[in-house]
Amino acid sequence: MAFKRYTATKDNTITDSFQENLTVRGTGSNMGQSDILEVFYINAQQSATSKEKARILLEFPISEVSSDRSNSLIPASGNVSFYLKMTNARHSSTLPRNYRLTVHGVSGSWQEGNGLDMENYTDLTYDNTGSNWVMREGNTAWTSQGGDFYTDTSSSFDVYFKNGDENLEVDVTTLVEQWLDSGGNVLGSKENNGFMIKLSSSYESSSTNSYYTKKFFARSSEFFFRRPILEARWDSSIRDNRSNLIFSSSILPPSENLMNLYMYNYFRGNLMDIAGDSTQIPVLNLHYSSGSVPEGDARYFRDSSNNEVNYVSSSRVSKGVYRAIFSITSSVKTSTYPYLVDVWTYSGSQVHTGSAMTPQSHKFSNYNPSTDYVISMPNLKKGYTANEKARFRLYVRQKGWSPNIYTVAKSKTPTMLVQTASYQIIRISDNKIVIPYNTGSDSSTVLSYDSEGNYFDLDMSVLERGYTFGFQFALYEESLNSYNEQPYIFKFRMLEEE
Repeated sequence: MAFKRYTATKDNTITDSFQENLTVRGTGSNMGQSDILEVFYINAQQSATSKEKARILLEFPISEVSSDRSNSLIPASGNVSFYLKMTNARHSSTLPRNYRLTVHGVSGSWQEGNGLDMENYTDLTYDNTGSNWVMREGNTAWTSQGGDFYTDTSSSFDVYFKNGDENLEVDVTTLVEQWLDSGGNVLGSKENNGFMIKLSSSYESSSTNSYYTKKFFARSSEFFFRRPILEARWDSSIRDNRSNLIFSSSILPPSENLMNLYMYNYFRGNLMDIAGDSTQIPVLNLHYSSGSVPEGDARYFRDSSNNEVNYVSSSRVSKGVYRAIFSITSSVKTSTYPYLVDVWTYSGSQVHTGSAMTPQSHKFSNYNPSTDYVISMPNLKKGYTANEKARFRLYVRQKGWSPNIYTVAKSKTPTMLVQTASYQIIRISDNKIVIPYNTGSDSSTVLSYDSEGNYFDLDMSVLERGYTFGFQFALYEESLNSYNEQPYIFKFRMLEEE
């Protein structure tokens, strides 16, 4: 799984708007238990110079994010992006257009509170529990009324709304990494006090126009997929060329001549670093062979200076997972040793011998192959529970494929490896996309592949219980320079029980 979602732990709307009598401001009001969050700016309603504002406070469990990083559930800084996502709430009031919201990091602690009234602002806090326009918690005031927040560029993020009813989605990585800097609480370079969402300064302070009103669903919303989330995204795809090893060719782009081989250090079903140390890295040798056992000399590689070397250094991808990147020429002794076998060495000793690989030479084609495919999910179950972390496998073949007698006689029909593919998840009842294709810089829904075919992992807790969902897949077509969605939906249900 290449993304993880964290739900808000508290939220609130604070305002200095006038009550219905246009005499008393609601600066002491609290809306911490409302299922709606609201931000607006009203100019000259009470008088020619009056200004009224509403701002949103929102906080997430950064200590949980820090723990997940410590447990290698999300990558280290620089390898993951964090996005704040909020869902628009439709309403019958006027809706502003062409405006900009700014997301700031809050610089002081605050309480959520127990208020509900978003119309007359009658749920007051004063010295009681909860935050409002004046107080941040109990009888402790904000340094500046309306909330204290950072204004530096690493802690402030602008989002433009053209039509007004868009959802909010903004990259807040720089601020989250500051919160995580030394553990995710008060030890980071900035203390985690969450986000403030407000009209940008040029709209909120000097505009002669009113921007009333923008609403989002709160964390207490009954709608599972509309609650605010902090989403971590990263590319965890593994592309293991064990079953599609290609000789280097001058007619291919240089990047396509680079092959990847992986070694996985499993112990009792769990991935472990070598010697329990993340700095210990194995090296790779390739040996000539006529079968699955190394027989001939080590295959020579060429380094960046074009010198012959008989090993390749690997790198640690994640806990217990190691990757070697290399290219090989076609000068293999194919008559005597048609195969290559990978041998991994650590501290001078062989620690793993892989399976026999048959390198192939790249060849031109005398026909244009079909881009239509048949896809199945052989290990898809009818139902899953929220505490499952499932691995899903794809079987892919070209439509109209006709196997020969050798293929039919084999015990297992080979699957086609798709170099680049992505998945999305929809809710069947209303076709709502709950996890969209993500194939940009984060590539969080791009599939991996190994000798068994394409696959991906998914933490099922991101899906709502009691509903039926469906997987859809898009395969990248180089000739079209785009993803081509396949006409299949693979359905499963999220079970109510654990």
